[in-house]
Amino acid sequence: MPIPDSHFRIAIVGASTPRGKDLRELLEERGFRGGQIRLFDEDIAVGTITRSGDEAAIIAAVDEASFSDANVACFAGPAEMARRHAAEALRAGARVVDLSEDPGLDDSTAWIPSLDSIAGRPVGVERGVLRSPSAAAIVSASVAAALDRFRPNRLVTVFLRPVSECGQQGIDELEQQTTRLLSFQPVSGGIYDSQVAFNLMDAYGAASTQPLDGVRRAILRDIERALGGKIATPALWLLQAPVFFSYAFTIYAELGAGAGKAEIEAALAAAGFDVRGAEADRPTNLSVAGQPRAALGEIVPDGAREGAFWLWGAADNVRLVAANAVSIIESLV
Repeated sequence: MPIPDSHFRIAIVGASTPRGKDLRELLEERGFRGGQIRLFDEDIAVGTITRSGDEAAIIAAVDEASFSDANVACFAGPAEMARRHAAEALRAGARVVDLSEDPGLDDSTAWIPSLDSIAGRPVGVERGVLRSPSAAAIVSASVAAALDRFRPNRLVTVFLRPVSECGQQGIDELEQQTTRLLSFQPVSGGIYDSQVAFNLMDAYGAASTQPLDGVRRAILRDIERALGGKIATPALWLLQAPVFFSYAFTIYAELGAGAGKAEIEAALAAAGFDVRGAEADRPTNLSVAGQPRAALGEIVPDGAREGAFWLWGAADNVRLVAANAVSIIESLV
């Protein structure tokens, strides 16, 4: 896109978080100048000196005055931060883009602009709060939209969730648990109320503050909103993995007659995936770090069922959400 109007202003609330930092970097790569991006946060991050483009920038405390000249306000921190300040941004006349670590604003419209040509724009993007959904929602919705032309009989997605989806708390807890277990000390409590280190699980402990099934339902809600009811929502399951960043995922698709690998790959590429052939290295949660697109390995036919295929892929859970938020902002510009 051309360099945006110099009077266009973007406020990033939660600027010190991984999503806030990635959002700022990607905006600058897309031509937004440092002076157009204002950085805000709460608590200990306030007063931090960083860079925005070629200029020094200070992360300021967020309050109602923060949005007085903002065209777009992006919330990139914990959901509670969006709940506290989104109404202030709306009153100031800014469009709100929510890319919180977990769904922050229940009445938001999930939007994946790369799917507009396939599924159409969701109803509601002209007003209210827009949400850049989680990486799992972006991947699932994009696969569903890409494969809809093949009339799928069954579409199932399974994601291995990184602890960074729970923000800095999740990262700290995995690090602490790993250290304690290697020192032969017990682990207990925390946001998971269960052992995450060296473990895979499909549910957290009873005292967890973020039940995994609730996260799964929120992701499904974002997928439904992004697809606008025009394309069936795929089945989805979450497994918590003992990794810091990036989703890995597997997808099973039973498609109608005549679906070939080449046609499937072309449809997935058109939906925004980095589709890698048989000669390329298969993606892992490490290899996609820093990449703004989800990557897919070679499509593998299922040996037992005609027209059935398996897909393996990975996506940087922070970068993908930030890249989608940039696409939303560019569409608003």
